[in-house]
Amino acid sequence: MLISTKTLLFSSKEYLLDTLFRENPRLKELLITSTTLEDARRRITNYINELELVIRDETDDPLVRAQAIWAANTLKNIFSRSSEKLVGFSTLEILMKLAKNPEEKEKVHADFILEFIHLFRALRGEADIYPAKFAENLGYFDFSKIKGRKAGIERSDYLDRLEKRIESYLERYPTGLDKDVIERRLRHKKQILERLGGTYDDWDDYVWHFRNIIKTRERIELIKDIVGLTDTEVTNMEMALKYMVPFGITPYYLSLMDPEFPWKYDYQIRAQVIPPTKYVKKMIAHRHDREYYFDFMGEHDTSPEDLITRRYPMIAILKASDTCPQICVYCQRNWEIQEALAEGGIPPRQQVDKAIEWFANHPTIKEVLITGGDPLILRDKMIEYIVEKLAALDHIISIRIGTRVLVTVPQRITDELAEMLGSYIEPGKRNFSISTHVESAYEVTPSTAAAVDRLRKYGINVYNQQVYTFWVSRRFENVKFRMVLRKVGIEPYYEFYPKGKEETEDYHVPIARLMQERKEEARLLPGIFRTEEPVFNVPRMGKNHIMRAQDHELIAIRPDNGRRVYLWHPWEKNITKVKSFVYSELISIGEYLRKLAEIFKEDPEDYKSIWYYY
Repeated sequence: MLISTKTLLFSSKEYLLDTLFRENPRLKELLITSTTLEDARRRITNYINELELVIRDETDDPLVRAQAIWAANTLKNIFSRSSEKLVGFSTLEILMKLAKNPEEKEKVHADFILEFIHLFRALRGEADIYPAKFAENLGYFDFSKIKGRKAGIERSDYLDRLEKRIESYLERYPTGLDKDVIERRLRHKKQILERLGGTYDDWDDYVWHFRNIIKTRERIELIKDIVGLTDTEVTNMEMALKYMVPFGITPYYLSLMDPEFPWKYDYQIRAQVIPPTKYVKKMIAHRHDREYYFDFMGEHDTSPEDLITRRYPMIAILKASDTCPQICVYCQRNWEIQEALAEGGIPPRQQVDKAIEWFANHPTIKEVLITGGDPLILRDKMIEYIVEKLAALDHIISIRIGTRVLVTVPQRITDELAEMLGSYIEPGKRNFSISTHVESAYEVTPSTAAAVDRLRKYGINVYNQQVYTFWVSRRFENVKFRMVLRKVGIEPYYEFYPKGKEETEDYHVPIARLMQERKEEARLLPGIFRTEEPVFNVPRMGKNHIMRAQDHELIAIRPDNGRRVYLWHPWEKNITKVKSFVYSELISIGEYLRKLAEIFKEDPEDYKSIWYYY
C-alpha cells in the first residue's frame, strides 16, 4: 500500500530516505555499485531505457503508461550532463552519495527526497493519482460496457454526483455578490465615510476616492481601527512609506476587507495590498539599485522610446502613467512605481506625443496596449487625446487599455468614459477592449458588475488576467472565480504564473499546481468559462505557454530546498535561435502543501497528483 502524501510531508528524512530506495531497489543497487558518476549515469540511463521499452510494450493501461514514460523522460533529463552544466550541480551525484551513505541525508532537504519518491513511483507505474479525493466513491464504472440510452442515463447520473461534490468545494469560497457579504460591506462603507468625512454621494465619485487613498501614517491608523491589523502589518506599512516602497489602498478597496473575520474570507484582498515582511525587507535592501534590480522582465532593454515597451512583432505597450490609484504588492513594475498616485507619475504631453509619433513611424504595430501604472487615473480628455491619436493611425487595428480600476475604484468607469471609449470602435476597421486584473471572486462586487455593464453597453469587451498566487490556489477556488467573472461579463484571458521575483516569494506556487488546476479543475467547467491560457512571463523573453510540455523542461531538483529547476524555451523557438532561461522555483511542492495545511487547514491528499506534473 502506498504511503499517503500527508504522511510523507511530515516524516523525518531518515524515514523518507528509506522509503525512497524501497520505491525502486534496482536504482539503489545501480547507484551503490557504480564506481564513478559517469558510470552511474550510463548504467542508470540504460536501465531507464530498458524499463521504458517494457512499459511501452507491456503496460495495458494507456494512462499508467503515459505517466511512467513522462517520469522516465524527466529522470533522464535530470540525470543528463547538459542539465548539470546548466544548473551547476549534479542531482545524480547527490542521489549516488545518499545511496552509498545514508548520513548524507543531512546535506539535503526533505523535499528533495520527496520529489524522487514520487518520480520513482511513477517510473514503475504506481503514481498515486487515482482516484482524486474529490472524485472518491462516486460509483464510476466502465461506460463502454453499456450502450445507448442506458449508458447516457448512467453517465448523466455519475456527472450529477460529481457536480455535487464540486459544489461542496465551491461553497467554501464566498463572493462579493453574496447577499451577506454585500450587507457587511455596506456597514464597512459607512464606517469609512464617517472616518474620512465623506458622504454617500462622495462614495460614487471616483475623484473622492483618489483624494482619499490610504498612503500616509495617519491613514494606516484608519485601516488599523476599521479592519484590524497586526503589529507586524503596521510596521511593514510604515517601513514601506518611510523607504518609498510602493504602497497605497483606495477607500473602496478597504471596504472589501472584513473587520469581523480578518484573513478568513478576505485573505486574497489583504494579501493583494498589505506588504509582507520579506517583500518590504528586500525592497528596502535594494532601494538604491531598485530600478534595475527589480526589473525582472528587462524592460530597460525592450524600450525603443520613452513610455514604450516592445517585445513582440505586432504589439507594443504605451505606458501612459507611472502610478496607480492602488498598488499590488507583486506589481511587475515595482522597480519604477513609487506610490499610489505619486506626484510626477503622469508623463508630460510632449513625451506622450513623441511616443505616439513612434507608433506612427512603425506600421508593423497592429495593436497598442495603453497601460502603466494605470492609465485610467488620467482625466477623460487626456485619455481621449491618446486614443484619438492612435485611432488616427490606419495600421492600428486594436487598442486596449490595461487597468485595475474595475476592482480598486469601479466608480471611475462612468457612462461618459465608457461612451467615449466605445466611440472608437469601428466594425471592420478597429476594435477597442479593456484588460483588467481581478484576482478573486471576493473582489467581484455589484459595483464591479455595474462598471463592466457600462463598458459592454458601448461594445467594449472586458478580459481578465489573473495572477495565480498562493492566496488564490486552493482546490476549485478558481472554478468559482471563473463562474463569477462570467456572471458579470468578464472573459478569462490569461492565468499568469507569478513572476519569479524574489521579493514576492510569499505569493508563489509550484508550476505543477497551475498545471494541476488547469487539467483537473478548470476542465470540469463549460468550455467558454475556461478560455484563458496559463502562461509564465519568462524574464527578458516574454510569455511562455505553461501547458505546452515542449516549451519547458524540468532539469533539476535543488538539494538545499527541494525546489524544481526548469529550462524555459523562448517564444521565438522554431523561428530563430534565442537563448533559453534557467528558472529555479521559489517554493517546493512540499513547502506549498505544508503551507496550505497550516494556513487553510487543507488536506494534502486533495493535491496528491501535483507531484506528477512536470
